[in-house]
Amino acid sequence: MNKAELRLYFIKKRKQLSASDHAALSLAIISQCIQLPIWSLYYFHLFLPIKKFAEIDTTLLLTLLKERNKQIVLPKLKSSTSLSHFLLTDETKIKENRWGIPEPTENMLIDPKQLEVIFIPLLAFDQFGNRVGYGKGLYDNFLANCLPDVIKIGLSFFDPINKIKGIRKEDIILDYVISPKQIYQF
Repeated sequence: MNKAELRLYFIKKRKQLSASDHAALSLAIISQCIQLPIWSLYYFHLFLPIKKFAEIDTTLLLTLLKERNKQIVLPKLKSSTSLSHFLLTDETKIKENRWGIPEPTENMLIDPKQLEVIFIPLLAFDQFGNRVGYGKGLYDNFLANCLPDVIKIGLSFFDPINKIKGIRKEDIILDYVISPKQIYQF
């Protein structure tokens, strides 16, 4: 399948999960994250779930990061192809934008080069660490502005496919993908 076909297939597959399966799979993914060699690091970038796309419930991961006293950075759409990044503080309010994406109120802007770990949304991934997102290039543009050694972690309800067709040179390979059953390292 090409990227467009994979997007349609996996969005449909996620939406077919029951509420209890969605919650259990999200918890299993977050539980797997505890095994990653990332917990000595400090600056973590996290996406908040878009409910209409049945994304993984990352609020559980947010709680874990807070409990471990990590600095949490959240994205906000700056334009249709770029993101801004804001430090989550006690004063930060979260508000859904017009597309249903939960975003922080503007507060302390963070340079992407400060980030050490980035949790990345995806719809599908392959055995080589390539990912399919929503097709706007937001995360590829963002990752291109991070330090080369930033740890890139995708979160997926599903196992990898063999190979994604149509990978471009701008597509950035992940370091890990966490599924409910397994940690994949690339």
